[in-house]
Amino acid sequence: MSDTVVVMNKGNIQQIGSPQDIYNEPRNAFVAKFIGDSNIVDGIMEKDFLVSFGGQEFACVDRGFKPREPVQVVIRPEDVDIVREVIFKGVHFEMHVDVEGKEWLIHSTQASQPGELIGMNIGPDEIHIMSREEV
Repeated sequence: MSDTVVVMNKGNIQQIGSPQDIYNEPRNAFVAKFIGDSNIVDGIMEKDFLVSFGGQEFACVDRGFKPREPVQVVIRPEDVDIVREVIFKGVHFEMHVDVEGKEWLIHSTQASQPGELIGMNIGPDEIHIMSREEV
């Protein structure tokens, strides 16, 4: 892969950076979706290093937003840990999970059954904040 990637949408540059920067810190939802699967939810940047979404507050590594600024939160499917008692070792599972009425995509080596209640653990480094796009 190249050292520098330019992501364009209809002739407009959306983001320029290394492949890692674009994947880990997308500037907008188009870039986040272009570079890979993403869970994108609306949130509120409470203050530097603290965001709320889904009715909960989460520590994050982002800063520079206004207090109580509406934002979009990106969480990659591989960054969500499913907390379970049984550990399955083997192939990768793709699961569609309902989180407060929004469908999330989760990749895991732990299998869950439809209708099963699971827990999720999301760390500060797995939360990526973007300015909210106008719709």
